[in-house]
Amino acid sequence: MENKELLIENSHKRSESYGVEKNSDHSNKILTGEELENILTINKELIEVSKIYIDMVFSAVMDNEFIIVLTDKNGCILYIKGAEENNSKLGGNNLEVGAYMDEQNIGTNAMGTAIKEDRCIQITATEHYIKRFHNLTCSAAPIHNTKGEIIGTLNLTGRRDMKHPHTLGLVVFGVKAIENELDKKGIRDILNQTYNYMESVIDNVDKGIMIVNKEYKVININKLGVEIFNIDKDLIISQDIHYILPDLGNVIEELENHNDDIIKELKLKHTSRHKIRLVFKGLKHKENIIGMVVTISYEKEGKDNKNATGAFFTFNDIIGDSAAIVNVITNCKVIANSPSTVLIQGESGTGKEILAQAMHNYSVRRRNKFVAINCGAIPANIIESELFGYEDGTFTGGKRGGNPGKFEIASGGTLFLDEIGEMPIDAQVKLLRVLQNGRVTRLGGSREIPIDVRVIAATNKNLKREVQKGNFREDLYYRLCVIPITLPPLRERKGDVKMLIDFFLRIKSFQLNKSIPEIDKSLYNKLLDYDWPGNIRELENYIENIVNLDGRSSFNLWEFEDNQSFETDKTYDRKILKDGFLNKEIWEDDQTNGLLKNVNTEKTEYMVNTLNLEELEMKAIHEAVRINDHNMTKAAKTLGISRNTLYLKLKKHK
Repeated sequence: MENKELLIENSHKRSESYGVEKNSDHSNKILTGEELENILTINKELIEVSKIYIDMVFSAVMDNEFIIVLTDKNGCILYIKGAEENNSKLGGNNLEVGAYMDEQNIGTNAMGTAIKEDRCIQITATEHYIKRFHNLTCSAAPIHNTKGEIIGTLNLTGRRDMKHPHTLGLVVFGVKAIENELDKKGIRDILNQTYNYMESVIDNVDKGIMIVNKEYKVININKLGVEIFNIDKDLIISQDIHYILPDLGNVIEELENHNDDIIKELKLKHTSRHKIRLVFKGLKHKENIIGMVVTISYEKEGKDNKNATGAFFTFNDIIGDSAAIVNVITNCKVIANSPSTVLIQGESGTGKEILAQAMHNYSVRRRNKFVAINCGAIPANIIESELFGYEDGTFTGGKRGGNPGKFEIASGGTLFLDEIGEMPIDAQVKLLRVLQNGRVTRLGGSREIPIDVRVIAATNKNLKREVQKGNFREDLYYRLCVIPITLPPLRERKGDVKMLIDFFLRIKSFQLNKSIPEIDKSLYNKLLDYDWPGNIRELENYIENIVNLDGRSSFNLWEFEDNQSFETDKTYDRKILKDGFLNKEIWEDDQTNGLLKNVNTEKTEYMVNTLNLEELEMKAIHEAVRINDHNMTKAAKTLGISRNTLYLKLKKHK
């Protein structure tokens, strides 16, 4: 026996036990007056939501003499569509609002049986219990709330010769649409409840609080939040959160992928003394993220924040969808959990540290520290103490009790060694030992401290060439280059330039508290075609210039760069040749044609024959130190090299 046949047989048995008369022409229970009004009031939301989709279903069958019926969870008819047009054509079946269509009151029928069996069903002709319905085909499906409880049924009734599977399909479609709409309304109710709760308490807390829906629209924000962002509340409400936090990325996706809260830190220019700490907590409905509550607080620079890891960027913060950058991101996700060392190679301004932070936040180490150190910014005489730490008494004026190095601090997490190519040779030897042994010994100490650190190094230099020059240890190079990653320059990511321009226009406009400017079309096209030798950093700074000047620029980027490069080189050469190394009488500047004119052939030939590159370099360094009053930082800047490189070259020329 088929399942449906058994189902109908059991329903008929129940109908008979309820005492339903087969010759009855109406329901045993029909509400009127105040009782009916109460039922309609209780089910007002179901009726209002369902009417829209009932009309849609009816428009698909209106030419075929159908009636659509909506009932509550007990089978009481709440709404009928098509009764006036088709009731008489269907034999005047006395279907009316208030009548109960459950099995107990009218026997086997699609509505009552759908409620009893909690399933969609089509009942035709003699499958109905009472004879009055034998000329009909009825298709019904139960409607459920977000908890899975039956709250009503939707039914499509027509002549029995109109029986067709698609009528039941139409009903199921209508029910799913109604359930989805009720689900959305439930989401709105949750957000509104959170909103109402906020209204009563959030202005009395010491943090900014903001409610955001899944579409990233700001639902509400308290007074302190408005103060932190320094923008009118009216301009925030209903705005996309990326309007005020342009570099936020896809936080909803992050919350869906991780069960924990997401913590981010950023700095806004109008609060330059502070970082903004944002904690994103997902709002869930049926295990799905429907929005988030964002708490906002100031973090003073230098404050030890035990909850912050030091890595604020994720792969979602990397702007671009070109094949070049997508390939890098894909590979980095694959190796994110590997303990092997990674060497990120790329030109200046390509975003090497952002990539390193993204790898950390994608890995199992994301809850532990991400510690970054710029090897080119630390003097050679203290870089070892920074990396490996020191014991008490090692240095005069050192910290009492000693001090842990970056390796110890980063244990359990990630250590990012930026500008690794600038590290002094002596420090390279000790770094190699730590990487090989997984243990560190503080300066002035003898105890080996075990560490668990994932090392990511970065450089804009060709380390193989540095190895050949003797500036970098070959064994350390191979130890670091277990997993090499090359970040492509912006000129190889042409498709991403437009996205980056739009992104920086938004973020710079917000940071400068200005409207997003319109850029002249010819200028915009030049920006797209430009090679951006300074990569993303250069693009960011140029867009900031444009935003400051409301869509214009204070300099012509491409011409400025070519002319500046030429003029700088020419002036620098003249300064060296005229003032630093050669007798001032030898050369004079021919202002007419901009060329250097030979005045004294004998002296010129003598000086040219005695010059070599090392001598030029030595004199250039000493001249730079002299004119900067022995300020090594300024001297290095004048020469266009790092301070650490300057110290190495001074040591070399002693």
